[in-house]
Amino acid sequence: MAVEHFDVLIVGAGLSGIGAAVHLRQRCPNKSFVILEGRPQMGGTWDLFRYPGIRSDSDMHTLGYSFKPWKQAKSIADGPSILDYVHETAAEYKIDEHIRYSHKAISANWSTADAAWTVESTRPNTEGGDTGETVKISCNLLYMCQGYYSYDGGFLPEFEGAADFGGTVIHPQKWPTELDYSGKNVIVIGSGATAMTLVPAMSKDAAKVTMVQRSPTYVVSRPAQDAIANRLRKWLPESWAYAVTRWKNTTLGTYFYRQTRAKPEKTKEMILKGVRAALGPDYDVDKHFTPSYNPWDQRLCLVPDADLFAAINSGKAEVVTDHIERFTKTGLKLKSGQELPADIIVTATGLNMLALGGMTYSVDGQPVEFNKTWTYKGMMYSDVPNLVSTFGYINASWTLRADLTAEYVCRLLNHMDEKGATRVTPRLRDGDRNMTPRLWIEGFSSGYMQRGLEQMPRQGDHAPWLNPQDFARDKKMIRKGALEDGALVFDNPVAAKTARVLEAAE
Repeated sequence: MAVEHFDVLIVGAGLSGIGAAVHLRQRCPNKSFVILEGRPQMGGTWDLFRYPGIRSDSDMHTLGYSFKPWKQAKSIADGPSILDYVHETAAEYKIDEHIRYSHKAISANWSTADAAWTVESTRPNTEGGDTGETVKISCNLLYMCQGYYSYDGGFLPEFEGAADFGGTVIHPQKWPTELDYSGKNVIVIGSGATAMTLVPAMSKDAAKVTMVQRSPTYVVSRPAQDAIANRLRKWLPESWAYAVTRWKNTTLGTYFYRQTRAKPEKTKEMILKGVRAALGPDYDVDKHFTPSYNPWDQRLCLVPDADLFAAINSGKAEVVTDHIERFTKTGLKLKSGQELPADIIVTATGLNMLALGGMTYSVDGQPVEFNKTWTYKGMMYSDVPNLVSTFGYINASWTLRADLTAEYVCRLLNHMDEKGATRVTPRLRDGDRNMTPRLWIEGFSSGYMQRGLEQMPRQGDHAPWLNPQDFARDKKMIRKGALEDGALVFDNPVAAKTARVLEAAE
């Protein structure tokens, strides 16, 4: 059977993949492409997670696409609204017709002789299992937009006595749609964005929701609606208002992040002042909302309209800072000796990180170990040709970098066409070979990142072997930086081989 071929193969039909396809259509209209999506529908994160209250923890004027204005009044949007936005984008730009659903990509092999990747994916059998048909598709450029965590299941630590609990235990990544928690006592284990979304949402109907955390997280409240953005839309064309708001929010976000690095104690006091104002003078903010680390050493949690604080003030929600000793038949026993009753326990304990979708990769039959490669501008990998991956920011909206990566891919493809090149490979130059290796993400201590860093490539100590977490810097590097920098090697191995054969025949 002939293997179907495309110029570009995108893995993932979530926020990144749909955006990447739109950029391709706009900037490289002559390129054929296909999107492989392992699940039966598009949306990625925003389709997978269905827990109560799911929402963005970034404003939609930066989490939205650069080319498609966010038009709703709420800037901190709920999950279904974001999913609608992704669907609307795919339909508007006719991307949905390029998606192959239930195609789970499992391997990719580069052939220099063909200057192409062959990607193997599985399709489910008629009973819904994963032992059905195997599909192979080849492409000139492989574009990974699959996100950074496993869809198979979230991270779940081992809890002593978990089997003894007589109630229901749920991980947010596998939320049962039929769950009725009205009038129930709910414990949410965790202190990240998911936990802080679940607590106020579930407290509306539950008897009580208790968030159990080992240590606090920085929490910042912002209005769910961006008043300036909504006002600008009344005065300016939609696209202008969106562009101004996007600039405003990225500029303020970058400034705030830099302040956390330059003046961590001052930033810490500012954040805690807001928490104390919301919870009142009698609340133990030092114990429950004052982390031991500096702001942005882990991701800050954003709560819209102070909903978490309102739930705590109402008495329907509580934060308990302690270590779990064990599950019991009726709830949790903490190391302090306190026992918490529960009908439902939600383990909001994090994600399992995956490098490049957890697929296996090889170049001319040799396996690729990405943790032994060097990252090129946070998008490509040393000695791995014609492969680009999207990895967003940990200190800003994911889509800001996804958009920039897509712009870069289009620049790269058009430049290759101009040169007649069919292969582009990041390769260490003589002056790069003694670089000091650095972590893929530095100065970020969140558990999911620490658990997954061993899978990721290394940064070097100078450009272009860096993974910047700086939007302003990335814009210059990606939009203006020279493609011909000596580290990217452009060639046409097929043409070169043909020339050698013809020369030998003469």
